[in-house]
Amino acid sequence: MEWRKDDYLITDDKSKVQLGTVQRLLAATYWGGRRPVEIVERMVAGSICFSLYHGTTQIGFGRAVTDSTTFTWVADIVIEPGYRGTGLGQWFMECLVAHPAIEGTQMVLQTRDAQGLYEKFGFSGNSALMSTKVTDS
Repeated sequence: MEWRKDDYLITDDKSKVQLGTVQRLLAATYWGGRRPVEIVERMVAGSICFSLYHGTTQIGFGRAVTDSTTFTWVADIVIEPGYRGTGLGQWFMECLVAHPAIEGTQMVLQTRDAQGLYEKFGFSGNSALMSTKVTDS
């Protein structure tokens, strides 16, 4: 699937993931700093991936690990620092939670920041582990 807004694109096409860019973005985080590109490649293979582009430059990444029925683990949401605070994170999450393989599942994520963003999408919990309400499926 693809979503477009102005000069931006979000895609779930794994062949478009720029592994080096994702590894660099994650290296700057508190949770993904020690993941070599080989590990990034394996996690991409086992996940539904969302890549955010400005033109042809990848500026964001996130992924979901799911059984596509009841449960989804949202992980590794990261956007280039220069693009933060522009609404792209909200749009990114809108696209992720509406993906047909994820929609309607209980979603969990672990984070120490951006709780305000995630709460807009039904996530709640303590500062480390947040989850969405279970829906009837």
